[in-house]
Amino acid sequence: MKIAILSDTHDNIWKLAEVLERLGDAEALIFCGDFCAPFTLAQMAEGFHGPVHVVFGNNDGDPLLLSQVAAKAGNVTLHGPFAYLELGGRRVAVVHYPPLARDLAASGQHDLVCYGHNHRASIETVGETLLVNPGEVMGRFGRSTYAVYDTETHSATLYEV
Repeated sequence: MKIAILSDTHDNIWKLAEVLERLGDAEALIFCGDFCAPFTLAQMAEGFHGPVHVVFGNNDGDPLLLSQVAAKAGNVTLHGPFAYLELGGRRVAVVHYPPLARDLAASGQHDLVCYGHNHRASIETVGETLLVNPGEVMGRFGRSTYAVYDTETHSATLYEV
């Protein structure tokens, strides 16, 4: 199973559209926080064919409208500040903040831990856990990036838009 991992769109709907066009064989999407506006969640839900799992970041306004958009979309699950998932036979944890992600990875309880917040794309191994920050869709710091995780090979790849 291939899982798309995105974070920190900050309402850059133009870059988000480009990313969504590239996710053809991904079966699930993880979003690590910081949509900003609910219309960005709506675009993500409409532009991705499979389930979308979302944690909140520090720049996600209007939680009521976000929950209404998610309910209407039908393919979005809002998990709050943490998500604990099983996807493709892998144990996955998702959080927005790097220190929490590192602690989750160090616990050894997850195959994959995803996070965002600092806008720096990285993939590293902590014990047996893959720790992935997909960077930022936004492109504020020059690079617009996302990641794809393969549950069969237990590997992730970063892509630049």
